[in-house]
Parts: sequence; structure tokens; C-alpha cells
Amino acid sequence: MKKLGLMLCFALLAAGCTVVDRTREARIDAGAKWALLPIVNHTETPQAGLRAEAITEAVLRSMGVTQLERYPAAMNPEGLFDPAERKAQDQGLVWAKGQKARFALSGSVEEWRYKVGVDGEPAVGLSLTIVDLDSGAVVYSAAGGKSGWSREALSAVAQKLARELLSGVQLGR
Repeated sequence: MKKLGLMLCFALLAAGCTVVDRTREARIDAGAKWALLPIVNHTETPQAGLRAEAITEAVLRSMGVTQLERYPAAMNPEGLFDPAERKAQDQGLVWAKGQKARFALSGSVEEWRYKVGVDGEPAVGLSLTIVDLDSGAVVYSAAGGKSGWSREALSAVAQKLARELLSGVQLGR
């Protein structure tokens, strides 16, 4: 009985470390062509957007998305003196349509750091949006935040969060 109580307490603690809001589930053709657009960095951590893009790309591929193209590096909005996020996202949509992609994924990073304190827990905040380029409609959107334990890697927390954010996307044919 004590084991069950401990397991229940642990489950409640673990569940409290993540907050996710998402639209209803979206059914998307896994064989469709996808474009990965810039994930904008709203943090003070340099290149957090690029890191989130790499993790999100890997999660999408592990889900079964095989036709995925990344936007050209010249469109990266993480310039030091010219944070042109909106312009980069608009350019990304034009580029994705030119590539004949059906869906485009973009997003933003709100938090990417180790918390200050004795334990220094990793903390990540992401939002991801999938747009149907044929109609221009947002077919799926999710935002969330997750913190990990003191010895956990920031990238591992980000990967778990990206996977959870995309869990509402049902890929099929």
C-alpha cells in the first residue's frame, strides 16, 4: 500500500512539471510535403530557436513525416541587431508555398534556460503551429512549458515537450 501511495505522489509531482494547451487533434497526411519554418527565439538564450527547430525536426521525423524541408539559412531571424521575426515567418510561408509544401510548422521559444538556484532545473517554453498552405488555415496549434529535474539535460526536457506538443497531430494516409 505504501508503494502505491509513493507512486501516486510521484505521478502527481511529475504531472505538475508540464503545462500544455492545444487545439483539437488534427489528422494530417503523413505523405504530404512539410516545411519547417523558423522557430522564433523570444528568450535571452542565443540560438534557442535553432535548437528548438532541430529537436522539432527530429520529433516530426520520428512521428513519420518523411518529406520535410527546412527553410533556407538566410531566412534565420536570430540576428543580433535586427530581430525581424515576423518578416522571417512571412518569408518562410512564401518560401514553403514555392516548395509546393502542403503543411508548414513554425513556432516560438518563450523559455530556454536552467533556473537560478541550488538545483538549477532546466525549463523550456515552446509554442508550435501547423498551417495548411493550400487554405492558409491553422490546422493545429499547441503551447506549453516544462521543467525538469536538476540533473536532466535542457535538450531532453525540450524533446519531451516538443513530443507532447505534437502528440495531438495524428498522421495517416
